[in-house]
Amino acid sequence: MRTERSRAHDLAEKHKGETMKQRPIPAGYITAAVLYFAMLIWWQWEELDGTGKPQEAALFGIGLAVVYLLYLLACFMIEMPESLKTVPVVGRYGKMLGWLALIGIGTWYARPEAWGGYDPAVGFIFVGVYILGFGAAATITCFLYEGDKSSRLYALHRFVDVYPSIEKPDHHVRFRDKITTTFLVLCIYFAMTNVLLFGLSGQALDLFSGFRSIMAGASGSIMHLGIGPIVTGSIIMQLFAGAKIIRLDLTNSEDKAMYQGVQKLLVLIMIPIESIPQTYGFLDPAEFLIDAYGLGWANAVIVAQLFAGSYLVFLLDELVSKWGIGSGISLFIAAGVAQSTFVGSLSWLPTTSGVPYSIQNPPAGTLPMIFYMFRESTNAQMVSMNGFETILLTHVNPVAALFSSVVVFLVVAYAESSRLELPLTHGKVRGHRGKYPIRLVYASNIPVILMAALLANINMFTLLFWSHPVLSRTPFLGREGFLSLSAYIGTYEAGQTTPSGGFAWYSSMVNGVNDWLIPLLNQQGDIFGHTVWQIVLHVITYVALMTVGSMVFAKFWIDTTNMGVKDVAKQIERTGMQIPGFRKNPKVLEKILENYIPPVTYFSGAFVGLLAAGADLLGTVGNATGTGLLLAVGIILRTFEQIQKEQAMEMHPMLREFIGVS
Repeated sequence: MRTERSRAHDLAEKHKGETMKQRPIPAGYITAAVLYFAMLIWWQWEELDGTGKPQEAALFGIGLAVVYLLYLLACFMIEMPESLKTVPVVGRYGKMLGWLALIGIGTWYARPEAWGGYDPAVGFIFVGVYILGFGAAATITCFLYEGDKSSRLYALHRFVDVYPSIEKPDHHVRFRDKITTTFLVLCIYFAMTNVLLFGLSGQALDLFSGFRSIMAGASGSIMHLGIGPIVTGSIIMQLFAGAKIIRLDLTNSEDKAMYQGVQKLLVLIMIPIESIPQTYGFLDPAEFLIDAYGLGWANAVIVAQLFAGSYLVFLLDELVSKWGIGSGISLFIAAGVAQSTFVGSLSWLPTTSGVPYSIQNPPAGTLPMIFYMFRESTNAQMVSMNGFETILLTHVNPVAALFSSVVVFLVVAYAESSRLELPLTHGKVRGHRGKYPIRLVYASNIPVILMAALLANINMFTLLFWSHPVLSRTPFLGREGFLSLSAYIGTYEAGQTTPSGGFAWYSSMVNGVNDWLIPLLNQQGDIFGHTVWQIVLHVITYVALMTVGSMVFAKFWIDTTNMGVKDVAKQIERTGMQIPGFRKNPKVLEKILENYIPPVTYFSGAFVGLLAAGADLLGTVGNATGTGLLLAVGIILRTFEQIQKEQAMEMHPMLREFIGVS
């Protein structure tokens, strides 16, 4: 009796929590509004204290910010009147037209200087007012939310519902059409990597130089950001969901749709957050563009191209996920890594372009380098000129890197084929048996992607706070800010995009034996002056971060992708199957799966993280990085399996119903 009362009490409390009405949080929305306008005033403090055009532009921008913020709040919180919903164009696009009108006002005011505008106002109006204002309006709307939903993110549903996206197919997409779509998207991706940014100077720095294979981009092209904004948005949402900051039940279809919608919104915000700081400091526009339109609009042209490229990548990812095979992100990573590996292994071009072939300048590819060195040099020359050391360790694509690449391929291929199979029987059909496979790499390679992207963002933002003309003045974080902690956060040498000290260096990628093994063997430290013990600590820190971080993201990933214990139990129950020897009950099935899925999840995360870090220590051909090669191999194997599954479902339509695919 006591047990039954306890269960009834728990159910009542659960129901009460689900139906509890959300109320506005005055401290939250007031703080958000104050911080937003305080930031604008701090940004324009010198202009506000001055006279003439700068003061006028600052006052205009802050006034426009007030109107813009109020308008967005109205769009987020108020439905269109019923009398206007039936009006053509206005009923459907009225809010967007109003938003475009406000954008047009700011654009007209900050038009090029030849038309009487004030050039520095461009960055303030577009970044401070429009972009940051959108984020402030979304935050305030969530704090103002009042309703019965479990999460305040439902306050953004009016925007999420109209967010442009790729429509899901309303019918079964044939296998041939999926293959065609995937192939066309891959062709578009390679074409975009070769479309250079218009008006970019030749002195641009690449903040993602060490993570190019993971970011799936191309430096100086409209794919400069690659998949960075998409992955960063996913990281933030998973961390918030894992920490229960956002209260969404991802087993519920409505909550999951809201989660995905807000994630899309976050990607839209992350694109300018990652592109604008790079443009204002590292992706310098060419002189002809500055002379024609001014520095402000020249930077705006670069940002607009980066935004268009990143948003197109986002849409292509959705297109592959809904109309193709696999994931667009995975497809782009595998394509970029495969290209780098192929070139790094077989390129006949000299290591230093424009210089004739020699023992000091052999072909850049590993195999041509080996063939050339043994053909053109004697044993005496190989010894006197350190030829063997060049072949094995110090070449741009040494034999050690080739060996590492082969080992990673074999280990990943073995791990992907290893699985634990739970026996299943059909509850109504006697003699019908099946198996539910639990892969050794259960969380796939996604945790490594997320962890590598997190480290790439740490490197990017620490560099921005160190050398960016505006962000370097940020209190605590900036190099020139109040009570600066940048010496502990991350330091950089002039003109370098890789850290030389601080946490950013200890957490940075160890790229090949030249970064750690050669300095340890020589007992002389590295080029940045680090001691042997600092190098050892760097290796340990990087390996530990990759391993532990991948474990954490593995747990978050299965919880947000219907791969958790409850979701798998529901999937098995829906097919009518059960584990032999146990009664058919979802709770019983969940208890059994608890003994398998969580341990395998943590193990798979630790395994792929440790393998990726180990490959980074040895290096890879084509500078694909161990993480990139690990991802590419896993993606190719899983894509091949998906192709086989799609073919099987095409030949046997009943399999689609069993698996739960429409």
